Amino acid sequence: MAPAHINSRHARALETLSIVVEEAHVPLFEQAFLGVCDTVGMFEEDDEQRYWRLEAVKERGKNEEELESSLALVRAMTGVDAPLERHNTEAEGWLARTQEAFPPQYVGRRFCIRGTHLQDEPSSNRLNITLDAGIAFGSGEHGSTRGCLRALELIAHRNPQKILDMGCGSGILAMAAARLFHRPVLAVDIEPWSVRVAASNAKLNGLGPLLDCRFGNGWHTEAVRQKAPYDLVFANILARPLCRMAKDLATNLQAGGTAILAGLLNTQARMVLVAHQRQGLVLEKQLKEGPWSTLILRKPA
Repeated sequence: MAPAHINSRHARALETLSIVVEEAHVPLFEQAFLGVCDTVGMFEEDDEQRYWRLEAVKERGKNEEELESSLALVRAMTGVDAPLERHNTEAEGWLARTQEAFPPQYVGRRFCIRGTHLQDEPSSNRLNITLDAGIAFGSGEHGSTRGCLRALELIAHRNPQKILDMGCGSGILAMAAARLFHRPVLAVDIEPWSVRVAASNAKLNGLGPLLDCRFGNGWHTEAVRQKAPYDLVFANILARPLCRMAKDLATNLQAGGTAILAGLLNTQARMVLVAHQRQGLVLEKQLKEGPWSTLILRKPA
């Protein structure tokens, strides 16, 4: 779940899209934006956190048909016909604001997510991961990503040998695991663009040899089947796809293995948990970051 690269050397005509929806519908509308926009952010619209404003930046006039199709599908699924607002955005000014809004992101006790625009020396006491500012703004700050990194810290003592990042997006979780354990990680995504971005980020961070980035359809991906079972699986996707994939996850998880699931709202956590408990997995811990939950599950030995 990560936005696209931003090339600061070429000013483009940009626009900001804005839509306000209830918390329960945030993941689907976010996903609709992520497929066609450069970056997506979420902001509380009221004190009770029942409504959230999603803001996305894209090149003006680009991917219009894909955007309309994605929003039409989500509106049909949710029954929500929230209006989409647009306004022009100065490219250079937006990039500067994005960079200014993205200082180093310190997550847990071990990790630091840094934008490529930062010139200061990275912390020697942290495991540093560098991302383009456009990507970092959308993933290093996201509650589901932060929850996964915190969960990774909690289970690090298990020293997993075979690691899978299912739905890798920018590759941030795969890179964190590779940097922490110094061993190969299989990173898979259904979006070809995400696979290219993850591979590029791995190279940027000197982790190219450790990340095997593959395009594929989830658990049906040949490389995923060949390397199973896994000691550790990340799946930072969406609640309903996680439920549908519960049986495959349990089948491909090593006895005693750990699964870190995210991309779900606090209100969706029980639904996802029950789907995996039916497959024999056990909840170890639920972490919360704002409206987002991360589940740490274990397959009994």
